[in-house]
Amino acid sequence: MKYYVGIDLGGTNIVAGVVNEAFEIIAKESAKTKAERGADAVIADMIVTTKRAVEKAGLTMEQVEWAGVGSPGTANKATGKIEYSNNLQWYDVPLVAKLEEGLGVKVFIENDANAAAYGEYLAGAGKGCTSLVAITLGTGVGGGVIMDGKILTGSNFGGAELGHTVIEVDGRPCTCGRLGCFEAYASATGLINLTKEAMEAHKDSKMWELCGGDISKANGRTSFDAMRAGDEAGKSVVDLYIKYLSVGIANMINIFQPQILCIGGGISKEGDTLIRPLTELVNENNYIRDPEKRTKIIPAKLFNDAGLIGAAMLGLEA
Repeated sequence: MKYYVGIDLGGTNIVAGVVNEAFEIIAKESAKTKAERGADAVIADMIVTTKRAVEKAGLTMEQVEWAGVGSPGTANKATGKIEYSNNLQWYDVPLVAKLEEGLGVKVFIENDANAAAYGEYLAGAGKGCTSLVAITLGTGVGGGVIMDGKILTGSNFGGAELGHTVIEVDGRPCTCGRLGCFEAYASATGLINLTKEAMEAHKDSKMWELCGGDISKANGRTSFDAMRAGDEAGKSVVDLYIKYLSVGIANMINIFQPQILCIGGGISKEGDTLIRPLTELVNENNYIRDPEKRTKIIPAKLFNDAGLIGAAMLGLEA
C-alpha cells in the first residue's frame, strides 16, 4: 500500500491527512492557521501538523510518496510559489521549497478549489468520469474544472475562478471588485442577503420566527425551512436563489459541457429540494438538446474531505 499526504490550507484551519492509494483518509490532524503571524509561522505549523498526522497513521515520512497542498489564491505549480492569496495576505511565498525542506518529500501545490474538484473527480461525485466541474457554495462560490483528467488552471495558474463571472450587469458588488458576479448571488452569503431583504419586506414571514426575531441570525437554511413550513416569502427567496444559481451553472455547462457538475457546500445538503428545480432550469438553457448527452448535476460527495484527498493525489496529475 502506498501513502500520500494532503494538506488543506485555509484562512482559519490547517488540516493535514494521510491518504492511501484507495483514496481513504487514514489519519488526520489540524491546527489554527492564524495567518496574521506571517507565512513562515504558518508553514512551520503546516510541517508540524503534517508530521503529527503521519505519526498518527503509524508511519514515518520515509513511507510517504509525496505531499500535496491545496491553498487559497494563485498557486504557481511551475515555480512552487503562492503568488498571491488575499485570504492569507501572502505574496510570492515559496511554499514548495519551504515544505520540501521541512518534510523531506516531494511537494505539489494547487489552488484549494481546484484540489477539491480533483478530489471529487477521483473519489467522489466524478469517480469514473473523464470531465467534471465542481461548484462549492460557501462564503463565496468556489470552482474547479477537470478535463481529460487534468486540472484546468490556464496559462497563469489563475484559471477556474468560476464565481467571478458576471450574471447580472451592474448588479450587486462582489468582493473581487466587479459588479453582478455569480458569487454575489449564488453563494451562501448571497442567499442570506436575499433572505434578509425578503424578511425586511415581509414582517409576517415565518423566517422571522425561525430567526427568533433577530434578522442577524438568518442563515442559508432559513428560507428553505420557511418554504417547507408553507411560507410564501421563504418560497420566493428559494425560487429566486435557484434561478440565479441556474444562470451561473448553465453558463459553466455551456462552456465546458462536462459529464458531471457537482455542487458542494452546506446548501448542497438540501438535496433534491435544490437539485431537481435547478436541473429543470439549467436544462431549459443548456445548448445541448439531447437529454442523454446533457451534463448530470449532482451533489458533491466528499464535502470537507475533497480538498484533502485532492491535494494528496496531486502527484498523479503532475
